[in-house]
Amino acid sequence: MITDLWYKNAVLYCLSVRTFMDANGDGIGDFAGLERRLDYLQGLGVTAVWLMPFQPSPKRDGGYDISDYYGVDPDYGSLGDFVAFTHAARQRGLRVLIDLVVNHTSDRHPWFQSARSDPDSPYRDWYVWSKERPANYDEGMVFPGVQKTTWTYDAQAKAWYFHRFFDFQPDLNTANPAVRAEILKIMGFWLELGVSGFRMDAVPFVIAQKGADVKGEPREQFDMLRDFREFLQWRRGDAIILAEANILPKQDLDYFGDDADRMNMMFNFQVNQATFYALAAADSRPLAKAIEKTKPRPLSCQWATFLRNHDELDLGRLTEKQRQAVFAAFGPDTSMQLYDRGIRRRFAPMLSGDPRRLRLAYALMFALPGTPVVRYGDEIGMGDDLALKERECARTPMQWTPEANGGFTKAERPVMPVIGEGPYGFTHVNVADQRHDPDSLLSWMQSIIRQRKEAPEIGWGEVTPVETGDHAVLALRYDWRGNSVLCLHNLAPEPLEIVLRTGVEGPENAVMVDLLTGRRSEAGEDGRHRVFMEGYGYHWFRVGGLDALLRRTQT
Repeated sequence: MITDLWYKNAVLYCLSVRTFMDANGDGIGDFAGLERRLDYLQGLGVTAVWLMPFQPSPKRDGGYDISDYYGVDPDYGSLGDFVAFTHAARQRGLRVLIDLVVNHTSDRHPWFQSARSDPDSPYRDWYVWSKERPANYDEGMVFPGVQKTTWTYDAQAKAWYFHRFFDFQPDLNTANPAVRAEILKIMGFWLELGVSGFRMDAVPFVIAQKGADVKGEPREQFDMLRDFREFLQWRRGDAIILAEANILPKQDLDYFGDDADRMNMMFNFQVNQATFYALAAADSRPLAKAIEKTKPRPLSCQWATFLRNHDELDLGRLTEKQRQAVFAAFGPDTSMQLYDRGIRRRFAPMLSGDPRRLRLAYALMFALPGTPVVRYGDEIGMGDDLALKERECARTPMQWTPEANGGFTKAERPVMPVIGEGPYGFTHVNVADQRHDPDSLLSWMQSIIRQRKEAPEIGWGEVTPVETGDHAVLALRYDWRGNSVLCLHNLAPEPLEIVLRTGVEGPENAVMVDLLTGRRSEAGEDGRHRVFMEGYGYHWFRVGGLDALLRRTQT
């Protein structure tokens, strides 16, 4: 039973301990450094911190190749440092989510080493094996062009093992009850150390049928999701699972559960990809359609909305024409693209650092139905280093000051190169300078995050796209507990005027107050509002004027 739906109106902040802040001067970020920066995160206004993998790992895939689920990689500190961090976060009212990577392990994990060394090992059936090379051994790769197969022969095991991802990441046999019991044990361990939930990695692959005899599209085993959720609610009633599941809208309820008994949250990849097309083409129609398609969900479930994350921007759900429009606008050079399906850049360079477009894009993200997720460094407009391979280009260390290595570390050689040259170098883009500039992106982000938290209608309310008469303007109205908020965003560089009805009846709703500026808009005698939109402009109106604003604060 859910006791607290805190995630419905939260603001999440994603970071990698490895590249956030180094406290001991070895060039690698650590939990002691992260703890020092909790006051910064609290000041930014976020309410929860999502940590990418920090467990012991060979780090051949950014830590997503885990070799011990019950520890902290020595590079980042100890379990004691982790507990000190979660305690310090709790003191500041910040919740902590961590990655749960249980589709696969590292090939160096003791489980796999035991499994491959002895066919009678108790861990043999924890992985997926085949004595003969499966007919589909070269199908279903997640990283086409880099990854050659999904089955690899192991000479020691004298058998082929399945790996949906890289060959050094053998898949766990999640249909095995012993493996599923171990996943619950892992969840319980970290819950006891202070986390408020998990971002579950690659959920469709976790629950898919696995094996050489699986033909065609593997069926999902959705009962697993219910098992995970039941255990989570039993151990901690307000803990959540945020699922990474890039699926079609027709499957949404399979993952949420008709009775809201599976995943609490999911990333909305449909809306994310449509958002980038809207920004590229100044056309809000596909985005409004994506919002409508993903609208059905149980009341206690929630979408997570985002612009960029640690992976490439996947455009696989767009039409070919739409995808090419996004490539042309934001990643025209092949060095900016990845796997023929996405863009590997940071967000600010994609928009050429244009302050108007950056503010519009983030205002739009915070106004989309769901809970916003901000990636570390995006609040100051950090850039990327395209000289780094694949997705590493957008995972560079946080830029804190204009000092050496951006204040990330005092070591001469950081774990990854800090961006030091060009318009996105740390001497130009850093927290220290922007926090003292009221016109900076950081100051603006603090303001919009505060306003987003003060508009719970967006997180909780029923969303309705409103017709504006211009495809360049996206209008979304949220209704909740007798209150309404209307969010307008002009995706085009040209100023324009729109004429619209709010859709909320009653004479008291003839006035709208802009939550971002305090300006008023009064309806004409025909009941319509005429709103001037600057190029890349945006307005968040509370419908009903100041009376509605006061009424909302009393509910």
